[in-house]
Amino acid sequence: MAKAKAQAQVPGVPAFYVTEDEHAHSGGSTMLGFWLYLMSDCLVFAVLFATYGVLGRNYAAGPSGADLFDLKLVAVNTAMLLFSSITYGFAMLAMDKGRQAVMQGWLVVTGLFGLAFLGIELYEFAHLIHEGATPMRSAFLSSFFTLVGTHGLHVTFGLIWLTVLMVQVSKRGLIEANRRRLLCLSMFWHFLDVVWIGVFTFVYLMGVLK
Repeated sequence: MAKAKAQAQVPGVPAFYVTEDEHAHSGGSTMLGFWLYLMSDCLVFAVLFATYGVLGRNYAAGPSGADLFDLKLVAVNTAMLLFSSITYGFAMLAMDKGRQAVMQGWLVVTGLFGLAFLGIELYEFAHLIHEGATPMRSAFLSSFFTLVGTHGLHVTFGLIWLTVLMVQVSKRGLIEANRRRLLCLSMFWHFLDVVWIGVFTFVYLMGVLK
């Protein structure tokens, strides 16, 4: 703060210039804002889970989850997302040590696991639609496609964000702003992991056991 006051006394320096203290304050505001976003996303998924809970047994004389779900395939897909969360954790450890190349390598692995997750999910959707289990077939399928598809859309956005950050790090290095962005993406990625565990348990496991 003393440094900021000393600089403010220099003739010709505008009163609205950015100080180091303001940079730190901006970083805190970014993290607070991102936490608020995650809380709003929690509400979105809570509504989708509640909707599925209400409509999940309305089959309209059509197929149920026990008829449609391939639990082995879903388990493999779950493993892909869990592994991606672990590898992102390794990337954050490398970032803390300032090992940029190692961090980038783990981010690439994370992205590949994320792509594998999306590929399997798209295959599952295509297979269900080919079998006639479209979102219009029943309230169960409408709520299923909405919940699982919304999560998949979040993973897609996460992969785009991951790619953009990797480009930024390669150009500007591990500056404070990039570290903060990587931390925000880490929270977002682990949040998607937790949501998927809920989907796997509430939708797939309970759906097969019905």
